[in-house]
Amino acid sequence: MNYWLMKSEPNAFSIDDLQAMPKQTEHWDGVRNYQARNMMRDEMKVGDQVFFYHSNCETPGIVGLMEVVRESYPDHTAFDPQSKYFDPKSSPDKPRWFMVDIKYIRHTNRVISLSELKEHEPLENMPLVRKGNRLSIMPVSKAEWDYILQLEEGR
Repeated sequence: MNYWLMKSEPNAFSIDDLQAMPKQTEHWDGVRNYQARNMMRDEMKVGDQVFFYHSNCETPGIVGLMEVVRESYPDHTAFDPQSKYFDPKSSPDKPRWFMVDIKYIRHTNRVISLSELKEHEPLENMPLVRKGNRLSIMPVSKAEWDYILQLEEGR
């Protein structure tokens, strides 16, 4: 099993939006970074655990847990000229972009803020806390995953 962190701006799609979806499941579309796409396409597997991270908001941070429930498949928004994620170089025959389906597990007991995450030495190598890393999807090690869950409880 792998562990991940996926970012979304809460005014675009929030943890509450995911929880309100039918079967609390939704596709994670609109990723338009090749490195993030490659992780979704090549590495994410059913059962992988994911932190839901709210970005570009008053208090950026981890707000919930999700699970990958469908492995990568072509991102249909790339084929739709009406979509803000349209890519004329992507087609159903030769898709350039992919998505996975994720399922809501739970909200965290509290927002685990980016500033708090940066304070903890065991997390210093986490891509999220390193300067200049703006990927919307990033791997989380098992040790980092466990440590963050302990932070949630205030331990």
